[in-house]
Amino acid sequence: MRILGIDPGLQCTGFGVIDVNGHALGYVASGTIKTGAASQLLPARLKILFDGINEVVDTYQPTVASVEIVFVNVNPQATLMLGQARGACLTALVSRDLPVSEYTALQMKKSIVGYGKAAKSQVQEMVMRLLSLPGLPGPDAADALGLAIMHAQVAKTTAALNRVTVTQARKSAAFKDGRHY
Repeated sequence: MRILGIDPGLQCTGFGVIDVNGHALGYVASGTIKTGAASQLLPARLKILFDGINEVVDTYQPTVASVEIVFVNVNPQATLMLGQARGACLTALVSRDLPVSEYTALQMKKSIVGYGKAAKSQVQEMVMRLLSLPGLPGPDAADALGLAIMHAQVAKTTAALNRVTVTQARKSAAFKDGRHY
């Protein structure tokens, strides 16, 4: 499985590509897509993101993608613009028929570092260690690689859960609303 992680941003979008072979993770590529000056018109910047993601997909041929979910911050205008950047990235991915999974920054940091409020430098350090990189990746690329690594971990668990059939599920304990495990 080849996973493309995307850390969307309007000025700088990080991407990271890893290969997963059993439990082994292999680094393929990472980098950033920069949209230029903030004075540039928004539609032109969104096109740069869309084209950039398509170029990454063409170059590295991922089989799945993992994208960070945008959080709502103090400035509503900035949140809306970030949401549009994320939308351009998602549109590029789904237009290429890639399955997309979405995770919050908190989920990714908890998965990679073990602490949901970890600093970017901690994410960079752990990504470098997990992928045996010779140096620290940039902060946006590290977040994108972290999303890809997290998806590799989650995909294994999801696949295992999907292999459990109804007849294999335990019926010994019930929860509210009649759910069983």
